[in-house]
Amino acid sequence: MSETAGVREVKSAARTVELLELLAARGDRPARLQELADELGVPRSSMYALLQTLVARGWVRTDTTGSLYGVGIRTLLTGTTYLDSDPRVRLVRPYLDEASQKLGETVHLARLDGRDVVYLATRESHEYLRTISRVGRRLPAHAAALGKALLAQRPGEDLPEGPYEALTPRTRTTREALAADLAEVRARGHAIDREEAVTGITGFGFALRYDTPAQDAVSCSVPVTRLTPEHEDRIVAVMREVRARIEAATTGGTVNWR
Repeated sequence: MSETAGVREVKSAARTVELLELLAARGDRPARLQELADELGVPRSSMYALLQTLVARGWVRTDTTGSLYGVGIRTLLTGTTYLDSDPRVRLVRPYLDEASQKLGETVHLARLDGRDVVYLATRESHEYLRTISRVGRRLPAHAAALGKALLAQRPGEDLPEGPYEALTPRTRTTREALAADLAEVRARGHAIDREEAVTGITGFGFALRYDTPAQDAVSCSVPVTRLTPEHEDRIVAVMREVRARIEAATTGGTVNWR
């Protein structure tokens, strides 16, 4: 049984969280009772009782036949509360608006969570809309400019062993290739992914260094069909300025969440 700071894990609470995370990861693919029981390695009867408890409280929803399950509306309340209560998200949002207006492109704020980055805020370009970057979406850090900007803030030995998931034919899938790319990120001061996370999209990522190591990053995503050398230079200049202003505006006195 796992422990945190000497406290024994509560098995029923851990199972509930694992179930909600599993349902969330499935997105728009609802699951059947047996699938969930098999995936989490628990008896069917125990899984059924847990599901019915969560359905009654709104954390899980089921279809009219009672055979399919997905996340419930209460999970939305938790997610929006996280965003609304986070001082860093509130701080960054106006700067995203400004950058998007100046560049005419899509800009994001994301946070590192394990081996992924999670999108916390997005301002979409009016010329190019992609749901890949919606709030709450996760992408592997090794593929996205946001994630690579944050990985470059950490010691090289912290990189997990490969191979890594390939999201496109351009994704770096070996530890050696990623380490070499991160060395360039450190020298350059920002990360670039050229169709490594999404085919047809180039991303420019900038770590926000108000934490050590940085946990948050901002980025700009651009269709490759619109990316000229001149536009790339302007994106980098604007995003560097935005990063500097965000970091300068960060003040103490906020809760330092783990």
